[in-house]
Amino acid sequence: MDRYARWNALLEMLTDTGRVSVEEAAERLDVSQATIRRDFDQLAQQQMITRTRGGAVANGVSYDLPLRYKTAKHSAEKQRIGAAAAALVAPGTVVGLNGGTTSTEVARALAVRPDLNTSAEGAQLTVVTNALNIANELLVRSRMKVVVAGGVVRPKSFELVGPLGGALLREVTLDVALLGVDAIDPQLGAAAHHEGEAAMNNLMVARAKRVVIIADSSKLGGHAFARICPVDRVETLVTDSGAAPEMVEAFRAAGVTVICA
Repeated sequence: MDRYARWNALLEMLTDTGRVSVEEAAERLDVSQATIRRDFDQLAQQQMITRTRGGAVANGVSYDLPLRYKTAKHSAEKQRIGAAAAALVAPGTVVGLNGGTTSTEVARALAVRPDLNTSAEGAQLTVVTNALNIANELLVRSRMKVVVAGGVVRPKSFELVGPLGGALLREVTLDVALLGVDAIDPQLGAAAHHEGEAAMNNLMVARAKRVVIIADSSKLGGHAFARICPVDRVETLVTDSGAAPEMVEAFRAAGVTVICA
């Protein structure tokens, strides 16, 4: 287990319990107590946790860990979801893409599709995003046209939020919006923990002809603070094969096409 995987595991332990001792963390991760002490010290320096005598306590990370610490969670499922969602995109279209780990996998899958990276007229893909990491993934790995919405950066997700970005999104039309979410429910719709991100995502929905939600099975049936859109605005849900059959059927009954990657 590398350092970032350990940090992710430690932060998730703190999210679950609020407090973890050095001894407990070392035993659960099968590393030395000296390694855990160094990890705790480094996380405390980044203000991710509060160091205590013999351990650490949570420091406001209960539901919104920074993106760089989320990458190891459900990574295989998110890669499959990313590939399946990218396959829904046709050359020459305009795609809206928000931030998050699953959206990052979609961007990576789009970037390696040869038919989306040709310089021939009419075959180039245009991606509109409010996430700096998504723009970077596409700019360094493809020839796509990338449009970045303005706004204030949220360090935890690399997403831009606020009225500056909203002004741009109101002036564009998207063929399809591929949106990662914190939760989606057959009755409550799609939602995000942060109201600023939800507002930007809602604007993408309003400007899109089609809406595709990308979410691993842990997000299905969940609740989050701010609604992005009702379920009747969602055309397709791309999730993983771990989705509960009854949950899949509930989405299908609500008129949503479900793809289990």
